[in-house]
Amino acid sequence: MSQRVYVGLVGYGLAGAVFHAPLIRSVSRLRLAAIATRREGQVMADHSGVAVHPTPEVLIAEPGIDLVVIASPNETHFPLARAALEAGKHVVVDKPFTITSAEADELIALAARRGRLLSVFQNRRWDADFRTVRSCIEQGLLGEVASYEAHFDRFRPAIKQGWREQEAPGSGILYDLGAHLIDQALVLFGLPRAVTADVLAQRSGARTVDYFHLTLDYGKRRVIVRSSTLVPEPGPRFAVHGDGGSFLKYGIDGQEDALKAGVRPGVPEWGREDPRWFGTLVTAGGERRAIESLPGAYEAYYEGIAAAILDGVPPPVRAEEARDVIRVIEAAMKSAAERRTIPLWA
Repeated sequence: MSQRVYVGLVGYGLAGAVFHAPLIRSVSRLRLAAIATRREGQVMADHSGVAVHPTPEVLIAEPGIDLVVIASPNETHFPLARAALEAGKHVVVDKPFTITSAEADELIALAARRGRLLSVFQNRRWDADFRTVRSCIEQGLLGEVASYEAHFDRFRPAIKQGWREQEAPGSGILYDLGAHLIDQALVLFGLPRAVTADVLAQRSGARTVDYFHLTLDYGKRRVIVRSSTLVPEPGPRFAVHGDGGSFLKYGIDGQEDALKAGVRPGVPEWGREDPRWFGTLVTAGGERRAIESLPGAYEAYYEGIAAAILDGVPPPVRAEEARDVIRVIEAAMKSAAERRTIPLWA
């Protein structure tokens, strides 16, 4: 292989157009060579010189493509990833990895047999706020963490058109925003012992999950991840408490809005938060101070993918980690349906 990875992108909706295409093009060792979509005009306007294919199958069969990025609706992730791996391609799948953990396990085994990279785009590991929370915990600023609460709340009372709001496998915010929040918790604390969940469709006319509240059991530590579409005035995005102090953080990372506005990684101040959104650390001794947010860095994911393929280093997100996110989602749905706590390990 040359010292550049040729990338084919499947899907040019929100995920493909706003996140994947711009981030791929921001990494010098990657080249966005082709996109499979019906939105040929939009691609030609956005990315002159990039080939447009009518179907994912045509793109996957193209011999010049090294890496296939799947940014299509959730229920297509498994069959398209399987087809790409069977064609000998490296594969990145947008989150959520798959609908079931069994599907995830099948893809992991196939990637191993084929000797191909398989990774999942859990981009919010590189949010400014989460990077800062992680740094505070790893530095020991909070001591031993007793409770961790992360919210991803919005105010969207109207039902939007599109597959994410329709009743279908993998739709709803548990698979969408929940995949981010669960992944962040697993990065910090590993797989929980058990999951207790409340999962609902709250809005009038809602046909899929638009609210969840998950409690993850880590022995003496409790982790809560929660999301709602009926929150006009959000509270803290993160609230983390330990025997050494507390950290509270409001606001949300600005990289998505920046990408939507046409701003790209590499410009001055990319990923940096306005000081008014810096989090607050309160120590056990009563000291109170602002903690400057680390800059967000979504491009780091694709820099890591290029390094994994070209240099043989571990990928920025291992497929097994993304599979564990799906295991937690499955446990949450079972917990809500049966109104009981679901153990993940003894």
